[in-house]
Amino acid sequence: MRTSTVEAHVLSAVRARILNEAVVVDLRDGRTVTAPLTWYPRLLHGTTRERRNWRLIGGGVGIHWPDLDEDLSVEGILAGRPSAESQASLKKWLTNRRALANKRMQPARASSRSQRSRRRARG
Repeated sequence: MRTSTVEAHVLSAVRARILNEAVVVDLRDGRTVTAPLTWYPRLLHGTTRERRNWRLIGGGVGIHWPDLDEDLSVEGILAGRPSAESQASLKKWLTNRRALANKRMQPARASSRSQRSRRRARG
């Protein structure tokens, strides 16, 4: 009687990118997996720069976007699981994100040179 051995195969990513409303992940075994960007709202709301800033985690079993605080597992993408983040959590994240963006968009204060000139003129 013959028996076959099943090898445990850890799926791992080697590259991630976002193209045309999809998350595209290249796997170590040569496959490419694509999932709709709408499944991952934080990636959907991210800028191009934020989306390009990713790193592999766990030896490639996951992908992390530090600017968006988003983690995806290769297993989850292959299983077709969208983000499990609650609407309340996403809403809070979006609110904080807008507040930070508004803070960055504030007009610059008067330059220190002009402030020093005014101080000197006062005597």
